[in-house]
Amino acid sequence: MEPQNQPFAVLSPERNRAPSPLRHIHLMGICGTGMASLAGMLKHQGYAVTGSDQNVYPPMSDYLERLSIPVLQGYRPSNLESRPDLVIVGNVITRYNPEAVELSRLGIPYLSMPQALQAFAMRGKKSIVVSGTHGKTTTTALVSWVLERAGLDPGFMVGGIPANFDGGFRLGKGPYFVIEGDEYDTAFFDKGPKFLHYLPWVVILTSIEFDHADIYRDIDHVRESFRKLLRLIPSDGLLIANRDDPLVLTESGEATCPVIFYGLQPGSSWSVRNVSVRPRETRLEVFGDSGRTALYTTPLYGRHNLSNLLSAVALADFLKIETSCVRSALENFRGVKRRQEIKGEKKGMLVLDDFAHHPTAVRETLRAVREKYPGRRLVAVFEPRSNSSRRKTFQQEYGSCFDQADRILIPEPPLMEKIAVHERFSSRKLVEDLRERGLEALYFAETRLILEEILRTGREGDVILFMSNGGFDNLPARLLSALEGP
Repeated sequence: MEPQNQPFAVLSPERNRAPSPLRHIHLMGICGTGMASLAGMLKHQGYAVTGSDQNVYPPMSDYLERLSIPVLQGYRPSNLESRPDLVIVGNVITRYNPEAVELSRLGIPYLSMPQALQAFAMRGKKSIVVSGTHGKTTTTALVSWVLERAGLDPGFMVGGIPANFDGGFRLGKGPYFVIEGDEYDTAFFDKGPKFLHYLPWVVILTSIEFDHADIYRDIDHVRESFRKLLRLIPSDGLLIANRDDPLVLTESGEATCPVIFYGLQPGSSWSVRNVSVRPRETRLEVFGDSGRTALYTTPLYGRHNLSNLLSAVALADFLKIETSCVRSALENFRGVKRRQEIKGEKKGMLVLDDFAHHPTAVRETLRAVREKYPGRRLVAVFEPRSNSSRRKTFQQEYGSCFDQADRILIPEPPLMEKIAVHERFSSRKLVEDLRERGLEALYFAETRLILEEILRTGREGDVILFMSNGGFDNLPARLLSALEGP
């Protein structure tokens, strides 16, 4: 819902550029995962970097603090008093944002995040774009790590914090730049998908499903964006496509470059067999298109992550990376923060934190955690926070996503005042639907009540899985802190 009778930004296209000379760069919406990584990259290049954001929470706030990048809490005209040379506008910023309005008034040069990446990081590199509704962050981190272990010194931009690296970005001196290709819109002044700015040489396409209900009308609108991406791949490039996803299989025909399929089902050029999930690792056998096989060990688990792993193996083969390098990378891959991340274990209760918010991601994450920790009570704590999950778009689908959980705790969604009443998701209705399926589900008006419930009813052996694409009021850390108490 757009505000009425409120000033709004009108940015001059002539100012949509990086000026010269350039010293001070300010990022609006700096605590977004991609924006924080970009801020670190610019800091590394020697620019003076500042930022502002409304939602400042770990891990990104901690990450920016370690980089000594000042972050201003909240958006206000005074944030631009220092007159930075360039402002990078994140896609969370609306044209009604008071800081954007001031940017318009001052006439400071500006770029979107994808434009900034092209200008400051990707120029002259062969770009490997990891795209799809699910799995982008983990796959981008894994591909970057495989290239790193192979000595290729890749540049990369990961929409999260990969544990194998110091941060979510690197400029790299090698020929490749690996980037998470987001289908979300670029900025309020550019409503096209971010990934169209990345000039792909190779695209990994993991999945196509409806998401981002705030900007996409329907699944056909989503498919249209991915078609545009695939048409950008040059004839000497490559599409690495997930054959298990029916829409990916269909849309891959849009590519004019060679296509390699991977998948967990038979019929793909790259597939897996003999998967064994163990307490500390997963062992699997990967089959290549020419009958080649290789045994791998990895800390990753869950069908979705094994699919991500296959795409990385297929890319490594295309880049002629030795199997021994791939094996070492997979064995030593430590994942990404907030992707099935172990936050700690206190009083016999294991606390996991995950970014899952789309129904498919919720379902697959729960399935993976159930398989990894058999025999333990699984408590799923889900916050419907994303722009899609706060709408009734997936109201029915969520009802069938939690079957693997023993207990389900659902809070009232935050920021509901930004959603039209007739479009709003109902946590109460979800809890009712889950109970009709025979599941133990509870509704909470406030997140603090969830913490009280877990402390009251938690028991040794529980796996507490938090799922949210936001900070979730820092509940995982607060729970572990409370469990340490007397």
